[in-house]
Amino acid sequence: MGWIATPDFRLPRGLLGGAAAATALVWGVYLVGPGGSRLSALVQTGVYLGLVLLTVCSRRAKVLVVRTVQRYTINPLMRLLLAIGINPLGLAILETTGHVTGRTRRVPVGNGRQGDAFWIIAEHGMRAGYVRNIQHDPRVRVKLRRGIRYRWVSGVATLLPDDDPLARQRRIIAWHPLRALNAINVRVLGADVLTVHIRLVLEAAASPSDPADGPDRPALPVPDRRVGRQ
Repeated sequence: MGWIATPDFRLPRGLLGGAAAATALVWGVYLVGPGGSRLSALVQTGVYLGLVLLTVCSRRAKVLVVRTVQRYTINPLMRLLLAIGINPLGLAILETTGHVTGRTRRVPVGNGRQGDAFWIIAEHGMRAGYVRNIQHDPRVRVKLRRGIRYRWVSGVATLLPDDDPLARQRRIIAWHPLRALNAINVRVLGADVLTVHIRLVLEAAASPSDPADGPDRPALPVPDRRVGRQ
């Protein structure tokens, strides 16, 4: 499930559409924006084409390349911005417990909050580090804006391999421009997308302070496995 088959190779569903949307956005900004750089637009187009070709050649290699770039450039920057209350891309921070080290791990994710539910479309599927962490310990925290401040909210995560991640992603977007932009990035950068559901415990939100390791997560009830059938 989740693949488009061709006579010679298979591509993840949504990859070509995401790459086309990202390319159109780049050239739209170049054509409309004042002082746009044609070279920058060409370079970004080449990057998207390269990601598509890398997916065809080796999804494992693509995940390695994308994860390395994210780990040492994008993720540290986004964690820093959210720590000081700046969130230009409308993201959230997911906190899990490392399944090998037992240490706190934090990673920026798309903000898929809908009431007391929080949805993530994991772009690397079961290869994502936080997904493997959830397999071993489903107790997580999510840093969300509540009012004018960002606060930690506890929750229980469930992996939903039988859910349609692209259909879920369309429901998450709900005409929200920043969520739509994140969805494009997930489709372009991803290889094996997977739906992750988090049941938030809003009344157990942590204080605004953000200690290095965070408070202990309370014992939480087991999530309803039927949520994937919604």
